[in-house]
Amino acid sequence: MWRSMRERLSRRMNITWFSLVVSLFTTIVFHAPLMRAVVEGDASWLIIASFVLLLIVVNFLVTTLLLYLGRMVGRVLMAILMIGNAMSLYFINTYEVLLTRQMMGNVFNTRYSEASAYIGLDATLYFLLLGVLPALYILLRKVDYGTLRRFAFSVVASLVAIVGVGAANMNSVLWIDRHATTIGSLVLPWSYIVNSIRQYNYVCMLNRKPILLPDATVTNTERDVVVLVIGESARSANFSLYGYGRDTNPLLAADSVMALKARASATYTTEGVKAILSHKPVKEYYEALPDYLARAGVDVVWRTSNWGEPTLHNVARYEGVKDLVTTYPEAKGDYDEILLCGLSDIIEEAACAKQLIVLHTSTSHGPEYDKRYPKEFRRFVPACNSVEVSKADRAELVNAYDNTILYTDYLVHTVIEALRACEGVRATMIYVSDHGESLGEDNLYMHGMPLDMAPREQVDIPFIVWTSDDAEVREDMTTVGHYHVFHSILYRLAVDSPVYDASLNIFKHGE
Repeated sequence: MWRSMRERLSRRMNITWFSLVVSLFTTIVFHAPLMRAVVEGDASWLIIASFVLLLIVVNFLVTTLLLYLGRMVGRVLMAILMIGNAMSLYFINTYEVLLTRQMMGNVFNTRYSEASAYIGLDATLYFLLLGVLPALYILLRKVDYGTLRRFAFSVVASLVAIVGVGAANMNSVLWIDRHATTIGSLVLPWSYIVNSIRQYNYVCMLNRKPILLPDATVTNTERDVVVLVIGESARSANFSLYGYGRDTNPLLAADSVMALKARASATYTTEGVKAILSHKPVKEYYEALPDYLARAGVDVVWRTSNWGEPTLHNVARYEGVKDLVTTYPEAKGDYDEILLCGLSDIIEEAACAKQLIVLHTSTSHGPEYDKRYPKEFRRFVPACNSVEVSKADRAELVNAYDNTILYTDYLVHTVIEALRACEGVRATMIYVSDHGESLGEDNLYMHGMPLDMAPREQVDIPFIVWTSDDAEVREDMTTVGHYHVFHSILYRLAVDSPVYDASLNIFKHGE
């Protein structure tokens, strides 16, 4: 038997057939969880067939490139990845994990004593049968590399097939975007390679220091507080404050707020929040507003039910939903109202005369709009409760979204009520969204389009202001944006800074 096996391994196999064998093995053996997730995600037959074909072609292309260009080095890399695939498949099948960036972080942070507890008979069988044996085959099987012309033909044919599959699925972008996290975490070996790199970059970002802005100075000792509410996926078109036909802002309409016309600087959360907290549009990693103010002696509190904010280095009080549920066990963490718990107490107990409170919400984040608000705010019905927004009745989809705006109206009004109740405090509330949202216009949904191509629904955002002293907005502020937040807050907190730009302060000077 061993002689027969050695004879077979010693026979040279055409590189095309070898690459196809490795590709089929990788697709069939290591991607059953992925295909199961695709099917369970209600994918069409076109998407399912496209995924199978794409996996085969991409694996064929990569195998061919590694073999022809890398020779033995390529074989060694393939063998290592085969073992990596086997162990990844074990954890996916056994513990139903997704190989996301966070999961790879857990892997790198796990001690040997903890990791060894996972290694049993099943893990050993996966390692040997699906990892070591295929790896040995790759290392020992003799291959006929053929001519450069044949190699070039295989590469070009593979690329043409990949482009063809992509073109055939242009209408499946929404489905792919909605399931991107699951898909990306189950494609082997790319999931653990890419997410390991992402985790490394994430750790580097956490450890890097921003470029410090010039020192700022608080110019008086009067008691001032600013509450900055950062909205999520809220577009001004659905706010009755901006002329929408439905009464989605009944509470704010009675609060004497100022609703400014505004445009977002980005169409996704990370860049949008960065712009809100930045002094000007720059690519460099500058100190964010909360850190800057904290360094200047302002009491800063950050509360979030969302993600995507830059790393905050100086903010001592940073609270997520889990922290708030622990502090306020009677509150429910399902909705953004938990961000308001104890707000009045925070203001009363401020350690400094100047205070900034940031509430980073997730109220209108899609596609599950109907899960973003309590049932008492389900005023516009029937409301879409499906994540298949492209297949939903558009009227129902708009109903669900409008209910999130109605809930936002309540949240912002509650903040204003808390500020009104504070005596001896000059208070300011600014609500601004990170970006807008498409609800089926031009067959577009949600957000994330490149800014220069984005429709107005994704960039026209609410910018709502309330002050306890009836401060007025400048007449020339016909259209504002994210970068107005930084300088307007500096002004309201009486913080003098070399980076302060009076032209980006929305308030009339000298009140």
